[in-house]
Amino acid sequence: MKLKDLLNDIPYEIIQGDENFEASSISWDSRKVTKGSLFICVKGRNVDRHQYALEAIKAGASALIIEHEVKDIPKHIPVIKVNDTRLAMAHIANIYYKNPSSKFKLIGITGTNGKTSISLFIYEILKSLNKSTGLIGTIENLVNDKKLKTEKLNPTTPDSIELQASFDEISKEGAEYVVMEVTSSALSKHRVTGCDFGIGVFSNLTQDHLEEHGNMENYKNAKMKLFSMCKSAVINSDDAMSKEIMEKSRASIITYGIETDSDFKADNIEYSFKCTEFDLYFQNKLYKVKTKLLGRFNVYNILASIAVCHSLGFTLEEITQAVLKVKSASGRFEIVSVPHDYLVVVDYAHSPDSLEKIIKSTKALTKNKVIVVFGCGGDRDKSKRPIMGEIAGSLAHICILTSDNPRSENPMDIINDIEDGIKNTHCSYFKIENRKEAIHKALTLAEEGDAIIIAGKGHETYQILRDRTIHFSDVEVVEDFFK
Repeated sequence: MKLKDLLNDIPYEIIQGDENFEASSISWDSRKVTKGSLFICVKGRNVDRHQYALEAIKAGASALIIEHEVKDIPKHIPVIKVNDTRLAMAHIANIYYKNPSSKFKLIGITGTNGKTSISLFIYEILKSLNKSTGLIGTIENLVNDKKLKTEKLNPTTPDSIELQASFDEISKEGAEYVVMEVTSSALSKHRVTGCDFGIGVFSNLTQDHLEEHGNMENYKNAKMKLFSMCKSAVINSDDAMSKEIMEKSRASIITYGIETDSDFKADNIEYSFKCTEFDLYFQNKLYKVKTKLLGRFNVYNILASIAVCHSLGFTLEEITQAVLKVKSASGRFEIVSVPHDYLVVVDYAHSPDSLEKIIKSTKALTKNKVIVVFGCGGDRDKSKRPIMGEIAGSLAHICILTSDNPRSENPMDIINDIEDGIKNTHCSYFKIENRKEAIHKALTLAEEGDAIIIAGKGHETYQILRDRTIHFSDVEVVEDFFK
């Protein structure tokens, strides 16, 4: 495709060459450049790809998009300057792949917690209703249960080139719907710019990712962007941010909740080790809902999923039947089978709110002790560490503070930060840096009728240390303990 066509509607300046260059591919990774590629020099928080422009040319790149000057570029290479290469990349990727998100109904889910579960539940319900559907999220990118060929690089919302390539692949499979997680980072960094969202879903807003956004106001504003991009908005009316979405969004609003009057409201919720049941009220009519999913937070996730699917035109009778078949996402309140009469739950909870919810939901299932194993990620928001310590200490009977993904930080420094909060409680606790030993300690302490929560890493099968990344799975550690 010609460079001038890719730059349609983007203000730009020609530094050298001209815009008639024919691009054989587009890339922002110099390691993936091929002959005839257009290389986009994106300036990020940690990496400025302008530094790799000459490397990209050596690899075969035949044109550059830049944001600031790059020296020693050969005269035969067209160079185009734009104000924001990341924003330009989103527009270029969308044009290059011929606006693929307009070819299906796109549903985007944002919020601090629940994105992965809601995305998966909608995907599973639509599949159960025999609809061709794609899924893009934290765990994997699929179309009709088939893994995409487009390489998954970003943990949650892909960069704009990977995202549009994934959409293109999904559309060629004939998908009618695509469900995706939309992170605050993706919204603030233009990864989803140009996406044609039919429905935007808001789950909740609590403290997280302040290392990136700086403060809660910036974090909230990043989330708000989705609701200026979608035609319909499905929002959790029990969350304080819902009022602002309703006031500022031009989308048609659909609400769900437990505490407040909502379009889709749950009442008379009953929990057990095996299932959750509740009454669903919609337009003054009662529907009985039963799900294998456990916990109050999953009632919210199921409500959101029901509201989305109903807005797509499906009846509540067929949706509630499909809900019966929905299973939990990997590492989201995942119950690990053990040869003892106590409950072991692995969950991705890594923020104050998500940790509080998972402990409260688990306590509702047992009258005995709750033991919590958790840590906090290194090189991330340090202010939440003592908060999480105090929350866990206030709710659990025993806490075991351990390492999560320490990255460049000393694991014990992180644990000591958490301890500052747990000291304010009367909870018994242990500090065990080695995560495997910490999990073994919990399994040793547990007695009949107790519940163990292993929080923070969920589905992850790795641990990021200062100098390397190692294989690590909380589920595997539990299973191996009993072998």
